Amino acid sequence: MSDQSVTPTPSPAPPPPTGPRPKMTSRGRTTVPVDSSNSSSTDVPEIEYFGAPGPRGFPPLTEYLDIWDVDMMKRPDESNKMGHHTMLFNSDYLIVRRGQEFQVKITFNRPYKPAEDKFAVEFVIGSSPQYSKGTYIPVFPTKERQSTWEGRITNTSDNVVTMGITPAANCIVGKYHMYVAVLTPHGIRRTKRDNSRDLYILFNPWAADDAVFLNDEKERKECVMTEMGIIYHGAYDDVAERDWNYGQFNYGVLDACLYIMDRSEMPITNRGDPIKVTRKASAMLNSRDDEGVLVGNWSGDYTYGVAPTSWTGSTDILLSYTSSKMPICYAQCWVYAAVFNTFLRCLGIPSRVVTNFYSAHDNDGNLKTDIILDENGRIDRNRTRDSIWNYHCWNECYMSRPDLPPGFGGWQVVDATPQETSDGMYRCGPASVQAIKHGQICYPFDAAFVFAEVSVSCISSFKNACIQIKVNRTHVGRMVLTKSPGDVTRRDITNQYKFSEGSTEERTALEKAEEYGCKREKSDPALADVDLVLPTLEISIGDDFELNLEFINRSDEQRTADVYINGSVVYYTGVTSSEFLFRTPTVNLGPQKSENELFQTVKETVMVESKKYMKHLVEQANLHFIVTGKIRETGQIVTAMKVVTLRNPKLTVSGVAKVSEEMMATVEFTNPFSFSLEGVYIRMEGPGVMMPKNRYYSLIPAGSSLTWTELFIPHRAGETRVIATLDCPALRQVHGQATFTVEA
Repeated sequence: MSDQSVTPTPSPAPPPPTGPRPKMTSRGRTTVPVDSSNSSSTDVPEIEYFGAPGPRGFPPLTEYLDIWDVDMMKRPDESNKMGHHTMLFNSDYLIVRRGQEFQVKITFNRPYKPAEDKFAVEFVIGSSPQYSKGTYIPVFPTKERQSTWEGRITNTSDNVVTMGITPAANCIVGKYHMYVAVLTPHGIRRTKRDNSRDLYILFNPWAADDAVFLNDEKERKECVMTEMGIIYHGAYDDVAERDWNYGQFNYGVLDACLYIMDRSEMPITNRGDPIKVTRKASAMLNSRDDEGVLVGNWSGDYTYGVAPTSWTGSTDILLSYTSSKMPICYAQCWVYAAVFNTFLRCLGIPSRVVTNFYSAHDNDGNLKTDIILDENGRIDRNRTRDSIWNYHCWNECYMSRPDLPPGFGGWQVVDATPQETSDGMYRCGPASVQAIKHGQICYPFDAAFVFAEVSVSCISSFKNACIQIKVNRTHVGRMVLTKSPGDVTRRDITNQYKFSEGSTEERTALEKAEEYGCKREKSDPALADVDLVLPTLEISIGDDFELNLEFINRSDEQRTADVYINGSVVYYTGVTSSEFLFRTPTVNLGPQKSENELFQTVKETVMVESKKYMKHLVEQANLHFIVTGKIRETGQIVTAMKVVTLRNPKLTVSGVAKVSEEMMATVEFTNPFSFSLEGVYIRMEGPGVMMPKNRYYSLIPAGSSLTWTELFIPHRAGETRVIATLDCPALRQVHGQATFTVEA
C-alpha cells in the first residue's frame, strides 16, 4: 500500500440556499427561550407540597382554608371598570389600569382568620413566569408582607373577603392569569385555571406614577376614550375632513393589539415601557420587513385588496389581521396613522392623529428639499430626488422620556408609514416634539427625519440646479393640524413644532440642528421685479374652471414674460401621474407710472376643461399647476406652484336609533357624472351602534341613484356618528356621516 498523501483539489463552493430564511431562535444564546408571547401560558400546579412525601404519601389539605369562589367584579357598571375608565370595552373580562387599585371578592369555606390563615392572589403572564422578571407576581393581604404590587383587605363579610390590589405603575401591560393560593403547613393549594378569571392590565394616563400620565382631563377624554376621530387631508388652503371610527373598545380589538406585540416577538418584559411599545408598534403596523398589519400601496391599483380611501375604521383591519395572520391590503398614511391610533388608545397610551401640510421627504438628509425644473418649467423627475407630500399623517403619543434630558417628555411623534429605515426597520419614533421644535435632533428616535418633514427649505432650481430661482422657507410644514379635544373642530398645533418664521428662536433652532450635521440653505437668490400669484380655487370634480394667473410688475419699466404653464394630475405624495395641460403664453407688463400708483397687474386666464383631466385622475383628485416665467429684459425667472384638490360628491347618511331596539341607517348617493361607475363598494359603521358593514354594486349608471338601508341594534346610549364611504376605480374618497343621539 502506498504511503503517499493525496492532495485535495479545490472545487466550486456550494450555491447559497434558496427560499425563505429560517427563523432564528435563542438556542445557544440563552438557557431558556425568550418569553415573547402573551397568548402562551404555563399551567400552575393546583397543589405544591413542601418536601418529600411520607410513608403514606402526602397528607390531604382539605382541613385547611379552601377557596369556593372568586368574583372578579367585572361587569361594566361595577366599580372596577367604572373607576378604571374601561366600562366601554366590549369584553366579558376584567380590564383595569396599572398603578390604581381594583378589587376582587374571594369566598372561602369559612370565615377568614388573619392570625391563622395565609393566602395570596397570584398573577401570571407569559410562558415562563418569574418573580424577578415581573411575570409572576404574588399579592399578599397584609402590610407585613408585600410585593411589587400592593394588596389589602378592604372588607370582610362572613366567608367573603374583598381584597384591593394595586398593580405597580410600571408593570407589564397585557393579559394575566389570576390564581388564589392558600398556604398550609404542608404545601400550597391554588384555584384551578379558570379563563373567566383572566384580566387585562393597561397603561394608565390617570395615574401620576405611570409613564403615560397626562394631567389634563379634557385631553385624556379625547386621546384615550374618544372612539370617533377626524383626520385632516387635502391642501393647507383647502382642508378636507375624513371621519374615522377608531373602535378601540370594540370586541376583539384589545386581543388584536396584544397579538401585534406577540407577532413582533417583543419580549414580555419590555411591554411595560411605552417607549419600547410604541417603537415596536411603529414597525409592526406596516408590513415592509416583519409581516406587519398593513400593506402600503400608492399605485392606484387595488385589485387584490381594499382601496385605502374605502376604509371607514380600524376594527375590520385589526380583526382581519388577527384571524388571517396575514398583512391586510391596502393602506396609505392616514390609514397607518388611524390604525396606530386605535392600538395606542386601546392600550391606554394617550394619542392623536396629526396632519402636516406640505410634508417634506428629504432623501439626502441635507435639510433642503430640491425641486429642479427643466427648460419648459416642468419638474425634472430624473433629477428631483426629494418630494413634498400635499399632506402626511402621523401620530403623537404622550409619555415621559427618562432616556432624554428633562423637558423632552410629553408629546412624541411616532409614524408607521414606511418611508425610511430606522435601526434597520421601517419605523419612526418616538421623537420628542419639544426636541424637534428646538433643533435638538440628536436625541432618539428619528428626530432629524421629523424635523426635516416640517422645517426644511424648499429650493426651486433651473436647469440641473445651476440657477437657483427661489428659496421658500415657509412652504414645508405650512400647517400642522389635529382634532380639538371634545369638539369636531380642528386645532392648529404648528407652533408646537416650529417657532415663528424669522424669529430669533427659529434661527437658534436651525443653528442647533446644524451643529448635529444637518446643512441648511442660507443663500437667497435676488428677487425678480415681477411677482407671480396663483389663486386659491374650490372646484368640484368634473367641472370646467378658469385658472387666473396674476403677474405684478413692481418696476418702472416695461416687462415681457415668456411663460410656461404646466398642469399635471398628481398623487397626494406629490408624485406626478400624467400631464394634461401645457401652455406657453407671452405676457406683457406695463411699467409702474409713478410712485403713488399701484403696481401694474396683468391677469392671464387659462381655461381648464374637465375632459382633459378626468381621464387621468387618480385617487384624491389632485391637480398640480406649475407656472414659470422668464423675464426677457432682465433674464430673471419667477415661478409659482399650486395644488388644487377637486371636491368629490357626498354620500347622504340618515336614520334614528334607540338602545336595544332595531333601528335603521340609510345611505343615499346619486351618480353626477355622464359615465357609469363600475365596481362600487360602500362601507358603513359607527361606534357603539353598528359594526362594519359593506355592500357591492357592479354598476351605477350615469345620473342614477342608489339607496342602502341597514338595520342595527345600538348597544350603548349617547351621541355617536355613523360614517359611510363609497369607493370605485373611477371615483375615490366619497364619504358622508350622520350624528345620532341614541336614547336610553
